[in-house]
Amino acid sequence: MKKLFLLLLLTSSSILLAQDISGSWTGILEVQGAKLPLIFNFTKAADGYTATMDSPNQGAKGIPIDEVTFANKKLNVSFLEANIKFSGTWTSDAEISGTFEQGTFTSALILKKGVVETKRPQEPVKPYSYYTEDVKFTNVKENIELAGTLSLPKKEGKFPTVILISGSGQQNRDSEIMGHKPFLVIADYLTRNGIAVLRYDDRGVGESKGNPTLSTSADFANDGAAAIAYLKTRKEINPKKIGIIGHSEGGMIAPMLAANDKSLAFLVLLAGTGVPGDVLLVDQNYQVGKLSGITEAELQEAKVVNQSIYTIVKENSSLEQVKTKLKAYFQTNIDAMPEAERPSQKEIEIALEKEVNGIATPWLRYFISYNPKENLQKVKCPVLVLNGEKDIQVTPTLNTQGIVKSLEEGGNKKVNVQIFPGLNHLFQHCTTCKLEEYSLLDETFAPEVLKTMTEWIKEKVM
Repeated sequence: MKKLFLLLLLTSSSILLAQDISGSWTGILEVQGAKLPLIFNFTKAADGYTATMDSPNQGAKGIPIDEVTFANKKLNVSFLEANIKFSGTWTSDAEISGTFEQGTFTSALILKKGVVETKRPQEPVKPYSYYTEDVKFTNVKENIELAGTLSLPKKEGKFPTVILISGSGQQNRDSEIMGHKPFLVIADYLTRNGIAVLRYDDRGVGESKGNPTLSTSADFANDGAAAIAYLKTRKEINPKKIGIIGHSEGGMIAPMLAANDKSLAFLVLLAGTGVPGDVLLVDQNYQVGKLSGITEAELQEAKVVNQSIYTIVKENSSLEQVKTKLKAYFQTNIDAMPEAERPSQKEIEIALEKEVNGIATPWLRYFISYNPKENLQKVKCPVLVLNGEKDIQVTPTLNTQGIVKSLEEGGNKKVNVQIFPGLNHLFQHCTTCKLEEYSLLDETFAPEVLKTMTEWIKEKVM
C-alpha cells in the first residue's frame, strides 16, 4: 500500500571555504541492526552550499535540505520539519565523520566521498537470457498512452503471458518501492520459465501519460484492460492464455478485469483485498499501530475516529459535502481539547485544510467505498490467492477469507489459497515486520512465492 519513508533531507547555504565538499557523499546508517545507505549531494553556490539527499533503499531521490553550513572543516546539515540533523568533521578529502540525529534517535555516521550503489541480490543483470522490448499502448477509453516492457522467453514463438499490476501509489514498470524492484524480479523469474510478462509504468509515471491525481482504481482497471487488448495484437502471445498477477491494490483491480473479460485464463492475487475499503483501512491502521507499540485503548479510540471519517466520505456524494463535513468533524474534536493544548486558530485552519484535502481525493473516496465482493463473485477463471503471514497492511486471514467467500458465492471452485510464514506485505522474509523495515531488507521477493506462482501458472496454461 502507500509508501512510508524515514525522512532525511537538505537545501541551503553557508560559508564558502577553501575545503570543497562538492559532490556526492555516502554514509551507512545502522537502524535496528540493518544498514540504510544515505547519499548527500552537495553543490557549491555563491554564498555557500546547497544540498539534496537520496535514500536509495527507500526509493527517495533529490530530497531538498533546509540548512547546510560548512566552516573550519565542520559540516552541519538540518531538515527542520523532520527534526533531523547531521554534524560532522571533514577529516580528509574522502571522509566526513559525524553524528546523525532524528528526534531521540542518535547514531554515528561516516560519509565517504562517492556513491555506493545499493545491492539487491535478486535483481537480474543484463544481458538477459530472454528477449525484452519496450512497448507502448493506448487506453482508448481515456486516450492515455502507456509505456512498459514486454519480456518474451524467445523472440519468436507463442507464449502464455502475465500482466503485472502494481499496488497503491504511482510506481514504475518495476513496481519500484523502498529501493526494491519486485516486478523486475518476478518478470525475470517467469520469463526464464517460459512465461511472457508485460509490466508497465502507472499512468503519470515514467513514460506513461495521464494524470493520476484525478484517477481511481476503476480508472487504473481501464489501463489494465488496455494492456490486455494490446497483448491480443501481438503474434507472440497466446490470447487464450493471458492472466494477471496483481499486488495489493493490483490484487483488487485484477478481479475487476476478470469480471468483465471472460477471456482471462487466471488470476494471482498477491495480498489482494477481500473486504470493503473502509474495513481494510481501519484494520490496517490498527495493525500498524499495534506493532508500533500504541496502547490498546488508543488503538480502539483511533478505530472509532477512523471509521467516523470513512463514514463521512462514504455517505456524502459531492466533494464539497465531504470537505465540509470532515472540517466540521475535525473542528469538533479540536474544540473538545483542553484550551492549553489547543493550537492557534491559524494553525488549526492550516492543519484542517491539509488533512481534509488528503482524505477527500478521488482515489481514496473510491477506495473507501469499494467492496470487492461484487466483482469477485463474477470471476470464473482459476484464482491463486497468496498472502504473507506477517502482512500488517492487508492482513492475511481477514482478506483471504473475504476473497474465498466471495468467489465461492459466485460458484467459483477453482481457488487455491496459501499464506506464507514469516513474510510481510511485500513478500519479504521479515524480522520486525514493520513498514520501515521493507527498505532495510536485502531480499526483494521470497523465492518460495516465485516458485509457487510459477508452478501454478504453468499447471494452468502450459
